[in-house]
Amino acid sequence: MATAPAPATKPIAELTVRGVLLGGLITLLFTAANVYLGLKVGLTFATSIPAAVISMAILRYLPGATILENNIVQTVASAAGTLAAIIFVLPGLVMIGWWQGFPYLLTAGITMTGGILGVMFSVPLRRALVVDSDLPFPEGRAAAEVLMVGAGSRAGEAESGRGLRLIVVNALVSAGFAVLTQTKLVVAEAATFFRVGAGATGISGGLSFALIGAGHLVGLSVGLAMFAGVVIGWWIALPILTGLSPAAAGVGIEAWAGGVFRTDVRFLGAGVIGVAAIWTLLKIIGPVLAGVRSSIAASAAKRGGAVLELGERDLSIGIVVAVSLATLVPIAGLLWSVIAGGPLEGSAVVLILGALVFVLVLGLVIAAVCGYMAGLIGASNSPVSGIGILSVLAASLMLVGLFGRGAGPDTTQALVAYALIVTGIVFGVATISNDNLQDLKTGQLVGATPWKQQVALIFGVIFGSLVVPPVLELLATTLGFQGAPGAGPNALAAPQAALISALAKGVLGGDLNWAMIGYGALIGVGVIALDETLGRLGKLRLPPLGIGLGVYLPMAVTLPVVIGAVIGAFYDRWAERKPDVEAAKRMGVLTATGMIVGESLWGVAFAVLVYATNSDAPLAIAPAGFEPVALIGGTLVFLALVAALYRYTRRSIAVRPA
Repeated sequence: MATAPAPATKPIAELTVRGVLLGGLITLLFTAANVYLGLKVGLTFATSIPAAVISMAILRYLPGATILENNIVQTVASAAGTLAAIIFVLPGLVMIGWWQGFPYLLTAGITMTGGILGVMFSVPLRRALVVDSDLPFPEGRAAAEVLMVGAGSRAGEAESGRGLRLIVVNALVSAGFAVLTQTKLVVAEAATFFRVGAGATGISGGLSFALIGAGHLVGLSVGLAMFAGVVIGWWIALPILTGLSPAAAGVGIEAWAGGVFRTDVRFLGAGVIGVAAIWTLLKIIGPVLAGVRSSIAASAAKRGGAVLELGERDLSIGIVVAVSLATLVPIAGLLWSVIAGGPLEGSAVVLILGALVFVLVLGLVIAAVCGYMAGLIGASNSPVSGIGILSVLAASLMLVGLFGRGAGPDTTQALVAYALIVTGIVFGVATISNDNLQDLKTGQLVGATPWKQQVALIFGVIFGSLVVPPVLELLATTLGFQGAPGAGPNALAAPQAALISALAKGVLGGDLNWAMIGYGALIGVGVIALDETLGRLGKLRLPPLGIGLGVYLPMAVTLPVVIGAVIGAFYDRWAERKPDVEAAKRMGVLTATGMIVGESLWGVAFAVLVYATNSDAPLAIAPAGFEPVALIGGTLVFLALVAALYRYTRRSIAVRPA
């Protein structure tokens, strides 16, 4: 809305050098943690709230600190931490043997260009999804509440201090238990497999504080949806499919069930995720177009001489268009560096032009979809990997249209790699637009200037792009990825990257498991109908994308997330009986975040230890035959520690500031 110019006042510190640098330092921790967590379990966590708490804890000791400067710090850190989700795609290049490691400039270039486009594409969507919609943006609102409480009073400073202590205590316990699992004195995963008629299935759960914390953050609705996916994938589909594919002689029941899960059930989940993502896109087309029309009207009013309120000032559309087009130049250079000297060089012009159009068109669509999903369920819950699946399928089908199938193995491998790299750039758009609008919601609530936040987001993209490649290289050379050459016993699953690379190989090689994807699509239609029915009846909904992830991910990952979601629901119910409900819930969020950060950072440290000792189990000290004790004792210790941490959180809330 246009208003008269405000009286001249001393500007409030907002986009400062120290704020950007502090955000960059926090980036080093959270980006590394997110890279490890994503490669291990296929989940990442939003860093806005912990970054805001850490920022307040540090800046309150510096002169002239403001709530808007704290907002810039969390904006930089959250953008960089979210960009780590690029690992859902790029490890696939190692898995297919195209890369032996992660070339720094190429990896950073793919990450950075996609991220910058994500910032630019989401600028026109701010009015559509943040200003002119009623989307809840749960994490954006929570981060704003943290900032406003911290800036408001001494009580706010006390809450910030308690919050920081909660993160540290939970991180130390989480990391300590993860260290204990590496000694083999306790198990990292409790699992049992058994026959069901002619088939087989199992029950497994990781003893992981990071997964419990992730479950708390995603909430009960998503947690129960993932449990429904476990039931469909592991306890219905897997027994049927293993019954149809008897185990070969000498193959154990665990290897038999695991093999069928990887070759069939996983693609069933991909079908569910794909249909759910398309449904989401169809639901938001109308609101997004209406919001964009409103944004264009506001830009026209500004050109007509109207003065916009501070909170209405985005980067100009001219800058957005210019930066977007300019970013296509280095993208073209990156693509040429991949093609040059290989079997695709003769078709370089067609491939590069096709990819640039693909990135522009699909990137805009994906920015809208991911921004909407983040506004609806939060950046932590938003399954951008499902968007990555659709992207790689579209990119691969585009290449099939240009080259057909049946090319030689070298050409096919080059096409698969090209599809993954193009998907990597589009995925950068997805991850940043998923996070950007969440941060802009925080900014709207605290009175920030949108264009300054958008500039801070670009800094976050740059910082994250510089950090991701060396962390990936370290993890690849020490632990490796399951299914890749040279992978050791501690190899990371990198589940989304494995699936996305398998989809590209299947489409371009002509042997994709279309039958399972088709069955998954039918299930997807059914779960969409179920979710819509529950919504109309006013019942707890089961997001179709959550069900798809439950089918697709290993049960060892999903079951602890479900348990964490149930624990989080009971905690929130307890918090609702406290005098300050929102403060109590925020402490629960920080508890869960500390669990994630501690284990994730230990994972990076363990990778360094493996590299230094050249051993896959450098801390193992358990004697032979200790496995039963490690299983029972480890499970009991884990459950006791989870209970103790939540008890500590509840007691910390009872301590009121003087």
